[in-house]
Amino acid sequence: MASETSETIVPRQTANRIFLRVEHSLYLALGILLVLTSVLALASAAATLWNGLGEWSSTETVFVVIDRLLFVLMLIEILHTVRVSVESGSLNCEPFLVVGLIASIRRILVITLESSKMAQGENWTEASDHVFRTSMIELGVLAVLILVMVASIAVLRKSKQRKAGGAIGE
Repeated sequence: MASETSETIVPRQTANRIFLRVEHSLYLALGILLVLTSVLALASAAATLWNGLGEWSSTETVFVVIDRLLFVLMLIEILHTVRVSVESGSLNCEPFLVVGLIASIRRILVITLESSKMAQGENWTEASDHVFRTSMIELGVLAVLILVMVASIAVLRKSKQRKAGGAIGE
C-alpha cells in the first residue's frame, strides 16, 4: 500500500511543477505585454502633451493627457497585481478594486469633457438633451460605484490589520 501511495504522489507532483512553470511563463508573457503597452501609452501621453503646448489655453489636451496617464496607471496597477500573484501564489482582490477605481475616475473625466463640449455647442437638440441626461445618470452611478469601491478597499485593509494584529497578539 505504501508503494502505491508514493507512485501516485510522484506524477501528481510532476504535473503540479509543470503547471506552475506554465502559469509563471504565461504571467511573464502577460507582464512583458503590459510593460510594452504602458510604455506606448506613456509615450502617447507625452506626445499629446508636447503637441498641446501650443494650445495651452485649451482644456481638451489636459483631459486627454490625464485620461492617458490614468490608463497607464491602470496598466501599472494590473502589472503590480500580476507580480504580487506570482510572488505570493494567491490572488489579491484589492489591486483590482484600485484598477476599477481608476477606471471609474477616468470615465468620469471623459463624460465631463464630452458634456462640457456638448453644453458649449449652439445646436442644442432633443438628442443632445437625451445624451446629456444619460451622461448625468452614468455620472451618478459611477459616483456610487466609487464610494462602494473605496469602502471595500477600507474594509479589506481593516481586516488585514485585524489579522496582522491578531497574529502578533497570539
